[in-house]
Amino acid sequence: MSERQTLSYLQKRFELARIEPQTRFGQNFLIDLNLVRLIAKTAELGRRDVVLEVGTGLGSLTTLMAQQAGHVVTVEIDRHLAAMARQEFDKLPNVTLLEQDALKSKSQLHPAVVETLRARVAAIPGGRLKMVANLPYNVATPILSNLLDIEPWPVRMVATIQRELAERITAVPRTKDYSALSVWMQAQCQSEIVRTMAPSVFWPRPKVESAILDIRPQKILRGRIADLKYFHHLVRGIFIHRRKFLRSALLSAVKDRLDKSQVDEVLTSLELDASVRAEQLTPQQMIELAECVRQKELSA
Repeated sequence: MSERQTLSYLQKRFELARIEPQTRFGQNFLIDLNLVRLIAKTAELGRRDVVLEVGTGLGSLTTLMAQQAGHVVTVEIDRHLAAMARQEFDKLPNVTLLEQDALKSKSQLHPAVVETLRARVAAIPGGRLKMVANLPYNVATPILSNLLDIEPWPVRMVATIQRELAERITAVPRTKDYSALSVWMQAQCQSEIVRTMAPSVFWPRPKVESAILDIRPQKILRGRIADLKYFHHLVRGIFIHRRKFLRSALLSAVKDRLDKSQVDEVLTSLELDASVRAEQLTPQQMIELAECVRQKELSA
């Protein structure tokens, strides 16, 4: 990997192929080889690991990970890049390249991607899923969010994303960056910003700073959530009205399912002040609130 993914190498390959990076696909290629290695190193890959990579590019990170992991499933939506990447993978039997969108919708990974991952994990004794990628900016949020809603559940996610998004995921209550995404991720994972990166380490240069985020899903955390889909839906519904007081935001989120008196009963039972805002609640408080509301709906 001494020359691959450098600026001159990328520009030459693109020039020969008569193509240019596509902003509609969020293409920004990491040209600092030390940072490519840091991403792979952070993921602590081993032969039991099946790695999902979204955004193959020319396959620099893919090739490096294939040397360490059991199998790499890499997804590339750009047919020109997929064709060039295939040339690099001819002699790598543990790489599967899917030329398609990784998402079926913003709320769902593509079934073909999920089924491929399941098959590859099942083929390795003790197999486990990890996601490691320089994620295209335009799909980073749905990729990370939706991976926590599939089986097999990932044991690690290491991704290069916008710094702003990394700060949202790791934000604490009562801050401007704290959001439904913060709650969803923190309710199930421990996350850490490993490194921030200037635009100059990418080609083309993005307009924002980036970060390498290390996400470690925790089964003990996830086990606190009785109904994952319900929790996700309710948290998003409450945060749509984040500037409203909690009582009003909750009423809007459960409209036509619970009335005012039932919502008041929920808040009273949890000893939550109706005049606080959603952004003041911790992930644990959100879990307790969602479960109490769910039980109230079941008994209504």
